[in-house]
Amino acid sequence: MVERYISLVRSYPLWTSAVQVALLSTFGEILAARFRRGEWYFFTPGVHRLMFKMLAWGFLGIVLEYAFVGFGGFVDTIVKRGIWFQLAGSSVFFRGFSVSLFLNLLFGPVLVLFHRLCDNAIERKPMAWKSLQSAWWSAIWFWIPVHSVTFSLPPEFQIGFAAFWSMVAGLILGYFAHTKEAA
Repeated sequence: MVERYISLVRSYPLWTSAVQVALLSTFGEILAARFRRGEWYFFTPGVHRLMFKMLAWGFLGIVLEYAFVGFGGFVDTIVKRGIWFQLAGSSVFFRGFSVSLFLNLLFGPVLVLFHRLCDNAIERKPMAWKSLQSAWWSAIWFWIPVHSVTFSLPPEFQIGFAAFWSMVAGLILGYFAHTKEAA
């Protein structure tokens, strides 16, 4: 089973990224909405909003595939040029941390903003800038640590783990939104 997964990811990296991120991240959003509302919510009226959310996540999955490869090369290059810690060239975990750090600080805010703009357009609601700031802060307390683990894995598993972490983030953010509203 794992060999088949690896074979698919190697043969179709963009498609598998789109599918994994679309499914797991959309599920994370549904779970977050469940926590916030106390009931199941599928972005109604109509199934089209749910489909648009999945398409937006799928597109972001493709963007993430390019970003993961690109920022991995970025870290390798700055280590070779001597402008980043050599430990990132010899330690799998420190390289993973370095890729996570640069990806989340340089690219993460743009990704979050783009995702939020898409979400707001799909749900036809105005931008909530205050909640956008908390989403940006999640890079520090959530995404940099978990992606340090993600980027320590072989490349074939990175997008799948990132999609899984997205689902976990949805659960965490939904839980905190619910407890904040209840207080």
